[in-house]
Amino acid sequence: MDKIYNRDVLRLAAQISATEPLLNPDATTSVRSPLCGSTIEVSLKVSGGHVTKFGQSIQACALGQASASIVAENVIGKNLKQILEGRKMVNTMLEGNGDAPGGDWSAFNALIPARDAKPRHGAILMPFDAVISCLEKVSAK
Repeated sequence: MDKIYNRDVLRLAAQISATEPLLNPDATTSVRSPLCGSTIEVSLKVSGGHVTKFGQSIQACALGQASASIVAENVIGKNLKQILEGRKMVNTMLEGNGDAPGGDWSAFNALIPARDAKPRHGAILMPFDAVISCLEKVSAK
């Protein structure tokens, strides 16, 4: 467990940002990880298909909080395709089929030890899933 909840994960979880609710968001979504019970609510403002403002409320383990912290730091300016690509890279990493993503998502390197904690994978992917759902709601309007 100490390997999974390492210093980098705890630092990321402690530095979580964008925890203020957005006024008049374009979309809001709540997601719950069924295996561990973690929850997140994400609100977005979107312009031209790209995220312009982001807010979140999360109740999760340190892994879920660390993931939400990374997503919050990198979501602005991203479109649906970029978020889907980020989620795919993180999921591939968690399943043991790849290294941590590079670029904007490189901080997920801290979560590599969570590969063996399969019940926590949902909490790690949850911020991506919430953003994806919001972007899909906006594009459906």
